[in-house]
Amino acid sequence: MNHDSYPDYYIADILRSTRLIALVGASPNPERPSHRVMAFLLRKGYRVIPVNPGQAGKEILGQPVVARLADIVEPIDMVDVFRAADALPSVVEEVLALNPLPRVIWGQLSVRHDAAAARAEAAGIKVVMDRCPAIEYPRLVA
Repeated sequence: MNHDSYPDYYIADILRSTRLIALVGASPNPERPSHRVMAFLLRKGYRVIPVNPGQAGKEILGQPVVARLADIVEPIDMVDVFRAADALPSVVEEVLALNPLPRVIWGQLSVRHDAAAARAEAAGIKVVMDRCPAIEYPRLVA
């Protein structure tokens, strides 16, 4: 996949078929982008499980926080990553240890790591990077 640009149908299909999102790097701070995007996704009807080891056992926007992806006991459709780009390889490794594998890894704005994306894609996972579902959803789905 060319990660410099994505066809609209590729993004729209992901957003329409996704139900459960694991949001890595979720923040309880309403001023943080991850908090605002999580609120948006919840308003649009997605189930969102916040992932943040420092907040595990608490709630963000009424959703119980888990420490890591492996703590989620149901199949994840999409892993939405709010971490620095250099953290994406470790997130991909955590994703690849899941069974079943999520269908999508989504790197938020400025989150791009081509080698990590290639590793995920080699396992059959779709990858979107340097995009925000809260921007793409109104443009392509709503």
